[in-house]
Amino acid sequence: MGASVPKQFLEIEGKPVLMYTFEAFLRFDPNIEFVLVLPETQVKHWKKLCKEHAFSTAYKLAFGGENRFQSVKNGLAQINDDGIVFIHDGVRPLVTKETIEHCFSEAKKSGNALPVVPPAESIRYSDEHGNKSVDRSKYFLVQTPQTFDVQIIKEAYQKAQHENFTDDSSVLENAGHKIHLVNGNRENIKITWPQDLIIAKTFLFPQ
Repeated sequence: MGASVPKQFLEIEGKPVLMYTFEAFLRFDPNIEFVLVLPETQVKHWKKLCKEHAFSTAYKLAFGGENRFQSVKNGLAQINDDGIVFIHDGVRPLVTKETIEHCFSEAKKSGNALPVVPPAESIRYSDEHGNKSVDRSKYFLVQTPQTFDVQIIKEAYQKAQHENFTDDSSVLENAGHKIHLVNGNRENIKITWPQDLIIAKTFLFPQ
């Protein structure tokens, strides 16, 4: 992103991205319980932002680890009850209520749900032997919230033999579970590049 602050703290129309993400889940359920995972070095700045923006939503705090795997594991450790957990990227403020509902319903029925969207572009596969076109209808772009029965995903994280996973469904799949796909929403981008802030502002504040 090239910014001086972490991207979840960058502001859109005067408010940090992370606060919009909280609001997306509050629209789904005003009584939802949050666990926020942040690097310990960022907590002081986050609390300063909360004070500046009068942000009073309750949450439990967990410290991030050396990688995504350990950070999620630390967050899961803060959950003491059974139920459904959404594991979501803080820089995806454009997830819709409908996507969250799809994930919740499927996870209640099947134990997990993974929101995906089909790619719009053509896809090529590349390795040391060259590259070739592949059938894009067989591929999906993975989003969050990756959604799980709490006890099932906690058990999968405990059983994992390594930490080189790029997402949470891969941890569950590694433990022998079938992953269930649901429709995501295409605007549910992960803010990564400067232009993503422009896109997010357009959706959050349509003219």
